[in-house]
Amino acid sequence: MRIAVTGSTGFVGSNIVTVLSNVGHDVVGLIRKPQSMPWETREVDFSAEESLVKQMHDCQVVVHCAIANDFNRLMQDRPFAYDAFVGMTSRVVRAANQVGAKPIYISTDWVMDGTSHLVIESDPGNPLNIYGYLKALGEQVVRDLAPSNGAICRIGGVMGVHQTKAEGPRNQDVGFGYFVTSLVKALQANQSFAVWSGDRVNNIATPSLASEIGAQIDRIVSLDESGTFHLVGDDAIDRFGLAMMAARIFHLPSDLILQTEPPESELFPAAVPVDTSLDNRLTKKKLKLGPTSLNDLLIALRRELETGTLAPITTHLPRA
Repeated sequence: MRIAVTGSTGFVGSNIVTVLSNVGHDVVGLIRKPQSMPWETREVDFSAEESLVKQMHDCQVVVHCAIANDFNRLMQDRPFAYDAFVGMTSRVVRAANQVGAKPIYISTDWVMDGTSHLVIESDPGNPLNIYGYLKALGEQVVRDLAPSNGAICRIGGVMGVHQTKAEGPRNQDVGFGYFVTSLVKALQANQSFAVWSGDRVNNIATPSLASEIGAQIDRIVSLDESGTFHLVGDDAIDRFGLAMMAARIFHLPSDLILQTEPPESELFPAAVPVDTSLDNRLTKKKLKLGPTSLNDLLIALRRELETGTLAPITTHLPRA
């Protein structure tokens, strides 16, 4: 199928594009400004619905990953924040409706407030901060504008390798992004790694792998499924437990792993959900998925880092 992907130059988006291309889909990245990428790209004005319609006119699916990730600006400029998330999602879904494409929206476990463990797919969320709030509003856009064919994909604790950059854009933060790769890099250099903890840190999640997210999106496409999905691994774990497990699987010294409060400069400018673990049993049933244990996901990540080749666990299921 021809699939358009917004945010294809980002970490998760670049993995989704690569996996979908690897299994035979014809993928095009919708980008704001010209740049050389390993896949076909089309420049689009994300502020104009007609521009989106023009550039996705021949697509059967659009995967919407693009976000504005300057969180301080999101706090300070609310009109910008609303338009960059909710407004853009609305324009993308409306454009998809015009061309008859299936919209797939990439959401986050941060739509939850962190007070429950292994939250099910039907939970609408209760965000603590503006990022979670904007993503939750984006989810509602999909429910309202594409009730019969739209898919909402919540992800969290994403591990993996950026497909267009040598390194990720950041190291450890108060979420789970880039946590494991930052840990591995430090321990391989025989440096200590301080795992952040405390009530201003996302401490528990159900980690997944960026390439596995792409493979599970391929299942949504192949099975033409709709609704809300939790594209996460099977196991909930805290940050320190994940660090120790990663050290074991990567054969690295665990005695270099410490625990500490995050530096003040690295705190999120609002409250952070402590436990964002998601239950994935309904998702697995609908998408006909096998086990995706955290142990196997970490082994797959190790393989990706060692070989430079993506290694998702889920295999391609031809469209019926």
